[in-house]
Amino acid sequence: MKGKKRERILRILLNNPDGSLSFYRIAKEADCSHVWVIKFLRNLELKELVKNTEVMDVEGLFAYWLKINPRLSFREYHVQNPLEMLNKTKLKYALTTYYAESLTQNYLFPSRVDIYIEEHDLQAWHKLLTTSGLVGKGNFRLLIDENHVFYSIKQIRGYTIVSMPQLIFDLLREQGVAVEAAHMLMEREYQS
Repeated sequence: MKGKKRERILRILLNNPDGSLSFYRIAKEADCSHVWVIKFLRNLELKELVKNTEVMDVEGLFAYWLKINPRLSFREYHVQNPLEMLNKTKLKYALTTYYAESLTQNYLFPSRVDIYIEEHDLQAWHKLLTTSGLVGKGNFRLLIDENHVFYSIKQIRGYTIVSMPQLIFDLLREQGVAVEAAHMLMEREYQS
């Protein structure tokens, strides 16, 4: 849980890098104690990544996030017309990586659909995906993480996508050409 609390705080800071949020507000949005937030931010301050609640080193903060969460839990499927299926479903999701990047920046070829889902919806998603597709390595991944991954989600062209910091983090974690796209988004979102 300690790692998830840190991730929540990082997600909040990177969505609000200007230092406008108080320690109390971050604690409330991260669902952890005020004391824990102060202690964690002091640790980040010693690393010269933040000053109080202001992000001082965006790339460094993303690198720290990757260090504490390098792995991802997911299930893979192969589905025909995955975006059409997303348009029709009422299940909660947030699009990330290639398709989300394509909707926001249009740099990467959208080779795979990756969506975050709520863990309690896993069986419903599995049923939906096996009705219109197959289980196994393919063009569709269900990413399973805690609910805070839906923090600051956005609607773009009828699709729900993760927040920009979450998208950048997921692209960095993806590696390869996705890292270049992540740095382009970082430059666009956090230009000085």
